[in-house]
Amino acid sequence: MNSYLEKYKGIHPGFILEREFRKRSLYKRPFALSIGEHPQTLNAITKGKRKLNTALALKIEAKLGLEEGTLAILQTYFDINEEKHKRVDNIPNLTLIRKPLFWDTDIAMIDWAKHYKAVIRRIFERGNEIEKQELLHFYGSEKIEITLNASIGKPYTIYKNK
Repeated sequence: MNSYLEKYKGIHPGFILEREFRKRSLYKRPFALSIGEHPQTLNAITKGKRKLNTALALKIEAKLGLEEGTLAILQTYFDINEEKHKRVDNIPNLTLIRKPLFWDTDIAMIDWAKHYKAVIRRIFERGNEIEKQELLHFYGSEKIEITLNASIGKPYTIYKNK
């Protein structure tokens, strides 16, 4: 179970289930019927459009021979990850940051805590003063100075406008 959790933490369990079906050459419809579920339900779960409840997770795990609770725990980690992305205090004010700065990714999907180094470097290389001030407000000057000093190898000082 630990290998599943570490490897797939934060991914919808339906995607892992879909992969498991392909790996075992199983068809969803006969599998769903064999555990007493509607094929549409299983299909929606494997597409990531529906949550996997604990009762169904236990049925699937028993049928596939997976360790009990694995899929339910993966659903919990997915729910936690989703909730983190919904929290407003977990992201800077995106109305102050230009989307073209992040042309290579969807700005709404950035994990601001996890990818702070790349975000700070990009904003301080290409951003305007308003964007820099928003990052100062969001991350704090100490974290930004440490990140910038590590990336350029020489002391970097943030001058604050008074």
